[in-house]
This record gives sequence, structure tokens and C-alpha cells, in this order.
Amino acid sequence: MRILGIDPGYAIVGYGVLDFDGRDFSVKGFGAITTSSEIHFDNRLSIIYNDMNDLIEMYKPDAISLEKLYFNTNHTTAIDVAQARGVILLSANRHDVKIYEYTPLQVKNSVVGYGRAEKKQVQEMTRSILKLKEIPKPDDAADALALAITHGHYASSRVFGLN
Repeated sequence: MRILGIDPGYAIVGYGVLDFDGRDFSVKGFGAITTSSEIHFDNRLSIIYNDMNDLIEMYKPDAISLEKLYFNTNHTTAIDVAQARGVILLSANRHDVKIYEYTPLQVKNSVVGYGRAEKKQVQEMTRSILKLKEIPKPDDAADALALAITHGHYASSRVFGLN
């Protein structure tokens, strides 16, 4: 199964692509879609949409693992991230790729085994699980890989009935 993990945003959208055979993960690529604050917001959304289309066409994922939107402070930022998520969801839908959403708690539990793990712990465990020499950069890419790992764990469990 090929999984495209996405850490949504509007300045930086982290992505990570993993193949998972039910036991082992294999990294196919990771990085970030970036947009400049100097570009009008509508155009930033367009860039995200077009780059998502390119990623999906290049990697042909079986599933997209996306972080559920959760904000408790800055509502303006939440609205902008929600709009970016919308174009990400649209791109997935246009390519008929199933989306699976996970909360930060689910990601921490899946990758570290502890729901209150710190960000650095999640990044280090992501590096270790994927047998990488260094924690992937930018942080958004490491977060996207953690989301892909999470979907691999959930999909291979009896939660999805795939076993």
C-alpha cells in the first residue's frame, strides 16, 4: 500500500510518501509545498492545489493520511488552514484517492505509543521507524511521514478489517 501523508497548512504543506507491506515501511519521498506570504491568498491555494495534483499523479497513492484540523487559539489561522485543507481534499477527490484523517493524539499514540509525547519524540521515532539517518526536514515533512506511519498502523490492524 502506498500512503501519502499530508500535514496541512497554507505557508507550508508537509508531505511524505511511504510504501507499507503490513510490516515494513519504505520511504518513497518527502518534502513540502511552500507558498510565499507575498502572494495573494487565492493564488497560494491554487499553488497548493496544483502541487497536490502533481504529487498524486507522481506517486499514485492508495490512501492519503491527513491531520484533522484542531485549533484552540487563533481562529483566523484555523480558517486559512481549513481553506488549504479544502483544496487538498478536492485534489484527492478529483484523483479518487481515499482520505483518512487522524488527530494529533492518534499520531502520537501510533508512532510513540504515548498520547502526550512531545513533537521531538514523534520526530525521533519517525526517523527510527523509517531507518533514516536524520529527522526529516522541514518539520512539516516529518509530521507528514508520521501521519503516513499512523495510517499504515491503523490500516494493517483489525480496525479497518484489512487483516
